[in-house]
Amino acid sequence: MADVTEQLRADILSGDFPPGTRLIELQLTERYGVGRAAVRSAIVELSAEGLVIHEANRGATVRRIPIEVAIEIAQARAVLEGLVARLAAERATDEERTELRTLLARMESAVDGDDQAAYSELNRVLHRRIREISRHSIAGELVANLRHRGTHQEFQLSLQQGRSSVSLPQHRNIVDAIVDRDGDGAERAMQAHLRSVEDALLNWTD
Repeated sequence: MADVTEQLRADILSGDFPPGTRLIELQLTERYGVGRAAVRSAIVELSAEGLVIHEANRGATVRRIPIEVAIEIAQARAVLEGLVARLAAERATDEERTELRTLLARMESAVDGDDQAAYSELNRVLHRRIREISRHSIAGELVANLRHRGTHQEFQLSLQQGRSSVSLPQHRNIVDAIVDRDGDGAERAMQAHLRSVEDALLNWTD
């Protein structure tokens, strides 16, 4: 059951199912090779996460988020992810600090190779690992939910030409501060990064 949920979530987050797409149970059962009960459970779970709108007698669609709401999401994330970054700097093990360095190196390679899709995925993984390393379950859950709600704009923004060259130094500042155990610096760097996301959304053209 969880596997179907993860697959559907990944397909939505990657843009395979863009906002406004109707999720047809029969098509999903064929796509994932499962029964309708498993698909229905996945849709209910993703509806709770904010990725899907599920209405009685009308079926399910991938949630479409107005740009104004996406901006509010970025603002809320700045507060929560600032806390998460601070805690990650305080709580990360040596192995986790090395892992973050490795992720950053892979992001740098993706930028050097102009692989925007890979950079977008690594960006998602880096933010998720920082949440996990913070070991603050409530903040982590809230941030994950906010990111899911704004996934379309975030995914498309990450693919814009030149965006990675702007965000990569910001991610480097975040990782540097966490690795250096600098909680204040990690919080400031994360908030600066998300203010940049907010500014980019203010100039959004879809």
